[in-house]
Amino acid sequence: MQNHPVYTDNDPQTEYSTLNLGPTHPATHGVFQNVLQMDGERIVSGVSTIGYIHRAFEKIAEHRPFYQITPLTDRLNYCSSPINNMGWHMTVEKLLNIQTPKRVDYMRVIIMELARIADHIICNGVLGVDTGAFTGFLYMMEHREEIYEIYEEICGSRLTTNIGRIGGFERNFNHIAFAKIKRFLERFPPVLREFEALFNRNRIFVDRTKDVAAVTAEQALSYSWSGPLLRAAGVDYDVRAMEPYSSYQDFEFEVPVGENGDVYNRFLVRNEEMWQSLRIIEQALAKIEKEPTDIFHADVPAFYLPPKEEVYNNMEALIYHFKIVMGEVDTPTAEVYHAVEGANGELGFYLINDGGRSPYRLHFRRPSFINYQMYAPMSKGMLLSDAIINMSSLNVIAGELDA
Repeated sequence: MQNHPVYTDNDPQTEYSTLNLGPTHPATHGVFQNVLQMDGERIVSGVSTIGYIHRAFEKIAEHRPFYQITPLTDRLNYCSSPINNMGWHMTVEKLLNIQTPKRVDYMRVIIMELARIADHIICNGVLGVDTGAFTGFLYMMEHREEIYEIYEEICGSRLTTNIGRIGGFERNFNHIAFAKIKRFLERFPPVLREFEALFNRNRIFVDRTKDVAAVTAEQALSYSWSGPLLRAAGVDYDVRAMEPYSSYQDFEFEVPVGENGDVYNRFLVRNEEMWQSLRIIEQALAKIEKEPTDIFHADVPAFYLPPKEEVYNNMEALIYHFKIVMGEVDTPTAEVYHAVEGANGELGFYLINDGGRSPYRLHFRRPSFINYQMYAPMSKGMLLSDAIINMSSLNVIAGELDA
């Protein structure tokens, strides 16, 4: 972290003021609060408070069948909700020992990498806004919209997608979806290059972000950081590379790593991750062409909802539909943990199952909740303006704090 003057909270010679940063301050980017002790413009100490939008998702999940938990995961990191959905489906598949076809894996990879790009567009765009540069944010929004249109073509939703199913997808990708994906791959790279040109060597942006909130690898690891924040501090940990899932071992990509973990390095790492995501999507499209075109889910009739037309006309399909929806299918008694590389870091699901229709216990490992712990300690000694930039670079999503 930066070397700032050392302050003590009980200095009798200094009169401090108390500042509430949040929960409704626009710079907090969410409903959470920091109670700061201020010496003029410099932060002496702070206490972070969360829980303003706590929704008891983990407790609700104990009373819902596995399928009905998917919409809960949407509302964790709603900037990249498909990653949450896929992570949950893969957790249940690990419990049930379901092996998905390669084509399903590649389709999931495409959606998850699009979601990663959409999330990083928001984070880096907002970081620009908080340093006074609105142009980059507005310029990139058009292309996040293109990603939402791809979601809409595949599942009918845009933000909270509820996309996919246990075992695969609810429907196949049609030719329009593939055309939109290819169009995005053509249109977005020149825009990303211009976005980088706006910021990477911009003297004002560099002065506002370089060496601000620098974190060492040891500090990041001691707080269990993951994702772009940990990689910006110089640790090359990525769940996709270390514990491959959804056939990520079939892809060639690099894990971007920073140097000193400051705000500027976090920005650069996220930009490079967008380039790597584009590279992965291109490979996935090429691999899909070699797979059977009619496969979009695993052959698990006891857990995969049959098509509606079959339910209306086939008694066996109707029975399966009823048993799946009502949670009447037996499941193993087991404990499983599955993690995916979310946009903010390791997104994990710890599931304890007792064989019933609902989880006995389900815990979400939300990366924003883990990453945010360090905010108040690392803000000590900072100017308030730097603390705002630091918060933007953490990309704290309130839905991941208060699950």
